[in-house]
Amino acid sequence: MNTQFLMLKIPPLLLVTIFAVVMFITSLFAGGAIELTLYRKVGIAITLILACYFSLAGVLAFKKAQTTVNPMSPETSAKLVDTGVYRISRNPMYVGFVMCLISFSTYLGHTFLFLFIPAFMLYMNKFQISAEEQALTKLFGENYTQYLGRVRRWL
Repeated sequence: MNTQFLMLKIPPLLLVTIFAVVMFITSLFAGGAIELTLYRKVGIAITLILACYFSLAGVLAFKKAQTTVNPMSPETSAKLVDTGVYRISRNPMYVGFVMCLISFSTYLGHTFLFLFIPAFMLYMNKFQISAEEQALTKLFGENYTQYLGRVRRWL
């Protein structure tokens, strides 16, 4: 089955929204959610703070380097950003998105909703990140190849 048509087609922020809506609708039919305790609320808050940090730090690093933040056209990148949060993750914005989905599934109170998280990550790996990596390898060559070897894709 040829899935190339999905490469770089759904903006990651829209994909997070789609996953969140599907998770919410699924939770409506599940019934019997786990009680939202103080500990869960604190965990959700901490995870959301981390999500905001990763996402915003990623965007700000790109803005500071004066390169594109648009994930749909990685070939227009003006500079390889490998400082700041990009020293610990090649995709900090996507890490933030995963943390948002983790927080949301925790809030909804159904443990099976966590199965959507690896599905999101698999989609991102196959149809977004791999295409970005191919474009950036062409654009930045050996510098990017070395970066791939130094820094993990997620965390």
